Amino acid sequence: MNSVSISGRVTRDLELRKTQSGTSVCSFSVAVDRPRVQDTTDFFDCVAWRNNAEFACKYFRKGDPIELTGVLTTREYEDREGKKRKAVEIVCDNISFPKQKKNAEAAPTTNMAEPPEFKEEEADDGELPF
Repeated sequence: MNSVSISGRVTRDLELRKTQSGTSVCSFSVAVDRPRVQDTTDFFDCVAWRNNAEFACKYFRKGDPIELTGVLTTREYEDREGKKRKAVEIVCDNISFPKQKKNAEAAPTTNMAEPPEFKEEEADDGELPF
């Protein structure tokens, strides 16, 4: 079985291109921290086609977290100097935003631009104990 699932960050802004037949395609790279190995990051080349390509280009920018699943593929090509090269890429089947972790003990958030209203209560000087 050939199935890949990664979660990481986009390494550069994505650019939507069209093939000669008008099919949308987008190539990008994702940086993924290697599990159980400190300070080691792997970079995976990814390709998205059609609706996946349009979705990725519309919603993801350099540095954004991303999750994707797909298949690992290889292809051979000739570079500009005529040398044979081999590329290993993830062809994306599904691209999504990472799920946010919920913190059960998180304090309620407030808008710091506008401090909460403070209402001063009127003092009743008539019945002071001193």
